[in-house]
Amino acid sequence: MPMPPMPAKNNATPFASMRSDHVAVRVPDYEAGKRWYMEELDFRLVHEWPSDGVQFAYLAPATDDGFFLELMGGGSPTPKREYADLDDSLCDAGYHHLCLHVSSVDETVAELRRRGVIIVREPFTLESISRRLAFFADQWGNLIELSEAL
Repeated sequence: MPMPPMPAKNNATPFASMRSDHVAVRVPDYEAGKRWYMEELDFRLVHEWPSDGVQFAYLAPATDDGFFLELMGGGSPTPKREYADLDDSLCDAGYHHLCLHVSSVDETVAELRRRGVIIVREPFTLESISRRLAFFADQWGNLIELSEAL
C-alpha cells in the first residue's frame, strides 16, 4: 500500500516558514559521543561551543547540509531507561528516535554491523507506509531509525 499523496501546503499559516533544522541528543561523555557519531555514522563536525557547563556541537550527515544533530555532553545527565527490545521502548511517552533516510536499509545495516553498531531491530518492511525500516542505537541507547522508500 503506497503512502497517500501529501496534503496541500498551507502557505497562509503564520508558521509557513517552519522547516526541520536539528534534533538534540544528550550524552554523558561529549568526546565519546562526538567520536561515535563521526566515526560510526561519518557525520561531519560543523560547529562546537560551550554553554553553562555543557559542551555542544552541530554534526551533519555526510552529504546533508540541511539537518544537524545537536550533540549535548558533559555534566551528570540522568541515565535513560534501558530497553529489552524495540517494542519495549514504545511504552514511554516523549521523544523516541530520530530517523535518517537511506537509499538501502539492508546495505546500511550491514555496514553498521561491520562497524560494531548495536542493531536494535533488524530490517523489516512496513507496507502501510511503503518503507523498509531498521533501528539501531548509539552506545547510550539513543534510538536511530533508518528509512528506505519502496
